[in-house]
Amino acid sequence: MPGPEPSRHRPCRIRRGAALTLVFATALAAGAATDALPRDGEAERPSAVRPAGATVDGKLVARAAAEAVADGKSGTEAAQEVVSRSGDRWGAVYDEDEYESFRQDLDGRYTGVGLSPRRSGDGRVEVARVQSGGPADRAGIRAGDRLRAIDGTAVDRRPVTEVVALLRGAERTRVDLGLERAGRGWTRSLTRTTLSTESVTVRRLDRDAVLIRVAAFTTGSGERVREAVRRAPAGAGVVLDLRGNSGGLVHEAVAAASAFLDGGLVATYDVHGEERSLYAEPGGDTRRPVVALVDGGTMSAAELVTGALQDRGRAVTVGTRTFGKGSVQMPSRLPDGSVAELTVGHYRTPAGHSVDGTGITPDLPARAAAEDRARAVLDGLGTTS
Repeated sequence: MPGPEPSRHRPCRIRRGAALTLVFATALAAGAATDALPRDGEAERPSAVRPAGATVDGKLVARAAAEAVADGKSGTEAAQEVVSRSGDRWGAVYDEDEYESFRQDLDGRYTGVGLSPRRSGDGRVEVARVQSGGPADRAGIRAGDRLRAIDGTAVDRRPVTEVVALLRGAERTRVDLGLERAGRGWTRSLTRTTLSTESVTVRRLDRDAVLIRVAAFTTGSGERVREAVRRAPAGAGVVLDLRGNSGGLVHEAVAAASAFLDGGLVATYDVHGEERSLYAEPGGDTRRPVVALVDGGTMSAAELVTGALQDRGRAVTVGTRTFGKGSVQMPSRLPDGSVAELTVGHYRTPAGHSVDGTGITPDLPARAAAEDRARAVLDGLGTTS
């Protein structure tokens, strides 16, 4: 049974786990089916949005992989070495198994233990949600338990994205969790399995307010947000909870923003210096009051939605500064079947603000009781008739 992963491999694992968080429509998913990334005629479509950093020539990466394969070595490792030396912080190389796991993520599936972490007010990591029937649920782990360590690695003060990456892994592998509840510490060894995610959940706060939580922008989540808005009681306001949302598919993010907009600009982005634009679909609800809840775990596609609603005056944002992940990657298939994603540009909000490295500052700060603050703000905005 596999033990804890050697520490020298963890940084790469964490980076890869956090990397694929904003994927432009059809670039990776379609590429996997056609064995060409991107497909003919789609070379201008970026795949992921991440923090800025140095860039690396994709030809150098492909050449290193090809030479390694010709010598009977790992093309994936050779390509990753070139990317690591380049300083492209969020460039990454995924082997075929890793790539398949990311495809599952985008389809609303993941391999893990059914536990969602969050940052508490004192900087510790605690369990935000436990998925019913998952390994964590069967082990008796509860929301509110403190998560102290994963496979012996302390997680306090680590970004939530890194904690999520440590929890993920191959199906049927084991992971040891150090936990604490009411001052009592203990360890549980869980076996990872493939689980379905609930990317969009809806909760009625009262007759005048509905909370729509989007955990990630996976396949179909944009339409689920739009449907939740359509089904909300007449005149009720919406709290759009994007806390801990590490991103997802950009066309799903645009569809979610479209629930509150009647067309117009959502974001701009560039690829090798050439600017392109993303537009909302017409027909969204522009009358309901909206409050967007964000925090340091709000990343990429979730920041794209936040920036669009904030810049266009469609939502009041409440919470803490978002992560700041706004660089653009393009995917390419390497000779051994692995996938390299390299930085090629950045995206900006409708007002032209760069998110990368700075994040989005909410209109109203709130750390503790952020949901209560959002509800109070919604009351102040009033209701529609």
